[in-house]
Amino acid sequence: MIATSVIVIVTFVLLTSSILFLPSLKAGKRRVATYWIVALAGAVLLLSLRLVPLREVGEALVADDSINPLKILILFFSMTFLSVVLDEVGFFRYLANKAVRLAGRKQFSLFTTFYFLTAILTVFTSNDVVILTLTPFICFFCKNAKADPLPYLVGEFAAANTWSMMLVIGNPTNVYLATSAGIDFLGYLRVMALPTLVSGALEFALIALLFGRRLKAELSPEEERVEITSKPDLIVGLIHLGVCLLFLVLSGYLHIEMWLVSAVCAGSLLLSLLVIRLVMRSGWRTLGDSFARLPWQLIPFVLSMFVIVIAIRYQGISAKLGAFLGEKQVVWTYGVSSFFAANLINNIPMSILFSTLPTALSEAAKTQAIFASVVGSNVGAFLTPIGALAGIMFTDLTARYEVKYGFKEFITYGAMISLPTLAAALFVLRLVL
Repeated sequence: MIATSVIVIVTFVLLTSSILFLPSLKAGKRRVATYWIVALAGAVLLLSLRLVPLREVGEALVADDSINPLKILILFFSMTFLSVVLDEVGFFRYLANKAVRLAGRKQFSLFTTFYFLTAILTVFTSNDVVILTLTPFICFFCKNAKADPLPYLVGEFAAANTWSMMLVIGNPTNVYLATSAGIDFLGYLRVMALPTLVSGALEFALIALLFGRRLKAELSPEEERVEITSKPDLIVGLIHLGVCLLFLVLSGYLHIEMWLVSAVCAGSLLLSLLVIRLVMRSGWRTLGDSFARLPWQLIPFVLSMFVIVIAIRYQGISAKLGAFLGEKQVVWTYGVSSFFAANLINNIPMSILFSTLPTALSEAAKTQAIFASVVGSNVGAFLTPIGALAGIMFTDLTARYEVKYGFKEFITYGAMISLPTLAAALFVLRLVL
């Protein structure tokens, strides 16, 4: 147990350090993220020292249960592919540009429009896709209009990581925690809808209060012409996303696993896109770019973290952590601890770890612990950039577009917004459960 604990702690410390001080390495013309390399090294070391049996890992990878990491990865990548295709044809950028035109010159109206556009897109796609899509647009727009980008960026990032709680597909952490407890699409929505709405409304009010003075000045932006690059791609993409969401809602009643629904829809979309390209004899680059934008580094990262968590469980460490958290005020203990744990080790490994902690609790308490951990994994993402992969991507994008949004600004605004939002979400969650 001691050797496993040391390796796990060192891996988490190095993981956090890599995110803060060396997020990527240059390999030729490409940059390679370091966080998954650290996680992979920790998993390989545990396996090589036989601190976790290879047989145990192999059985988990082929197990026909809800926490099979391969099923979770298929669900996440399928939903990401559906969203990225729409983004590649310019759909989200088109919506953002329409929002700017509707808001006119009033900054507060524009801020409100951006906040709720981010919220809506996040609910039906995922927080990572929305941040990758809207962050460059906001940076470009604010530079063009000579406006302070901070209110818009803070609002976008906070909205993307709060409204992502609404549906199970909004964040890979939701997927893992919900499936680990056998919670279906509608069962998840019934619990998380009200906490998301209340905490999202409070969060909007807080941000509006923080930046009220900055949002009083009028804007004089130059209009940007944004066109859909391929209407056939847009139509089939929207149809597949709509059908996928519909069957995800019905999956619990039809007794179909969510990963299978998303995989079939993503596969059907891919075939449709291939047919369109064979007929039109163009558009291959768009399809290639869609595949290139998928977060492939999540595969070794999630699988490595899964091995580490199996080692923690196998050595009895997770049982001790679960006993330490106890059985009283489960919503608050798991919600607050997961919130801070996400900012120590990132929210994906935190979610994998926390899915194993409440095994000794009653079914009702276990459900409370899982949903509280969902809240912590989402809201915790905007306390520090370490909290989620979305934070790492976000800070990288703002630096690339020369926007001053360093660690100090991130944690300052993050603390003022995330702590009240967390309290509101957990309070409402306790009432719902």
